[in-house]
This record gives sequence, structure tokens and C-alpha cells, in this order.
Amino acid sequence: MLDRLTGMRVFVRAASAGSLSAAARHLGMSPAMATKHVDALEARLGVKLFHRTTRRLSLTEAGHHYLEACQRILPEIDEVEASVASQRVDATGLLRLNAPLSFGTHYLAPVMPAFSRRHPAVKVELGLTDSQVDLLEGGWDMAVRIGRLADSPLQARRLADCPMLVCAAPSYLEQRGMVRRVAELAQHNCLGYTLSSVVGSSEWRFGRDGNLRVTVQGDLLANNGDALVAAAIGGQGLIYQPQFIVADALRRGELVALELDQPTLQLGGVYVLYPPERRPPAKVRAMIDYLVEVFSGEAPWSLAPR
Repeated sequence: MLDRLTGMRVFVRAASAGSLSAAARHLGMSPAMATKHVDALEARLGVKLFHRTTRRLSLTEAGHHYLEACQRILPEIDEVEASVASQRVDATGLLRLNAPLSFGTHYLAPVMPAFSRRHPAVKVELGLTDSQVDLLEGGWDMAVRIGRLADSPLQARRLADCPMLVCAAPSYLEQRGMVRRVAELAQHNCLGYTLSSVVGSSEWRFGRDGNLRVTVQGDLLANNGDALVAAAIGGQGLIYQPQFIVADALRRGELVALELDQPTLQLGGVYVLYPPERRPPAKVRAMIDYLVEVFSGEAPWSLAPR
């Protein structure tokens, strides 16, 4: 099936030049192909667009009406295509970025002003949720994900490491005693994160690959890390969370990181994911480059002396 837009362009050029051969030369095709395009238009519309003689074309009444429509429609299409194509080169338009709630609040939102100053033509929609969303079905341009990545068609760039820590408030440890072995966790109030199967409400995993399973229990469950941190600071119990969530409380002395006899789980890392396009839009590339720059070197949640 011949392309309708190309047929419209052939028709407009032929009407202007009075010749299909001239239209063909201008558009870089053979006269026979130009004729096929016009024939296909006439067949689709069910009317004749040209009176044809051996010397010149002239428009029929229907051809005049169709020419007016084409002259209005084609420039609009060209403008839309140019606008969309420019997004491959210039960072413009709405960028929808999905991220976990705590990470987005503490580490993405604070760096968005600098991104906006650098790319003023990009408007960012920051969607924050601890529940997993489908990037493609949800219409998100990109997402930040934390942990081990499942197999998917999405492309990924690693931003930073994501260590896990078991923490408690000094007041809790004074009352209940210091915890030094993972086996002792069963005797403590362990606050559970309901969205995780590896550091959840009834089992915490240890060892680099999470092979050591420890049964735990506690009187508070939450689907958000910041809520668990607040409860732990209040002395309610132990939490097992990524370092980026507990780092500020550790620096302030509100929480203490426990040194246990088994290594904590290596959760994976912090990644930015985006659809598997051969060349993502400029707004997506701009945000990827910016986040890589922001999180390069020592992560902002590092506990190394500053």
C-alpha cells in the first residue's frame, strides 16, 4: 500500500507544477511512481483530482478542494514531525520519572532544581511510590530502581551501591541490650518492611547472596522505609534498611548501626531504567547523564568521614 502522505505531497507538487514528471523530479522519484501515488489517491477518494492531457494537468473541482485541504494539513504535519524530531536533539517536553518514595524524597527532589536550571525546556513529573509500577504500561519515561534487577527488556545504568544496615536507637539498645549475633534477632522487636521478601516482616536474610535466613517478629509493619526509621528513632525496635534511608539518622546519632556476626545482604544497587529505544529522546539522555554525574564518586549517603 502506497504511503498516503507521500501521495498528498506528490499531488500538491504536481498541482503546482502542472506536471507529474516535474513533481517526480522534485521529490526524487520516477514519473511512474508519482503517477501511481496520484492514482492511489484518486482510487481511495473515489474521485478524479486532475484532468489529464498529454501536455498538462489541470485540477478538477474535487482536486481544488483537496488541494486546499492538503496545503493546510501538510505544513501542520511537518511542524509536528519537526517538533517531535527536535526532542531527539534538544532536551524538551515532559519527562515522567518514577522512583521509590524515600529515595525520591531524600535524593532526587533536592537535585531537581539544578537539573531544571540546566535544562529549562524540560518539565519533570516525579512519581514517588514504593510499589513496583510497570514502566511501559504506566507511560513513564524512566525510573529509579533499587536492588537486584529482574530480567526485562529495559535498559539500565548503575548509579551507586546500596548497602544494607541493621539499626536501632541508643535508647532501645540500653533497654534491651546490644545485638551482636543474627541468632539473637529472634529475641528482639524487628520492625518489618512489607514490600520486601528478603528483609520483610517474618524473615531477614543475611550473607552476600541472602542465603542465611533468620526468623524475626515485631509489633510494627510498614510499606515505607522512612516510617520504619521514625519508629526506630523512637525506640520501638530494630530495622533492616538500605543505608541511604538511615544515613542521616546515623550521622545525627539517633540510630546506631549494629555490627553482627554475619554480613548484611548485598541488596544490589541503585539503577536508572529506561525503555529499550535505539536512541532515547534527548530529555531522557539528559536526565541519565545528570543522575550519573550526581551519584558518581562517593554516594551522598556514604558514612565515610566528610
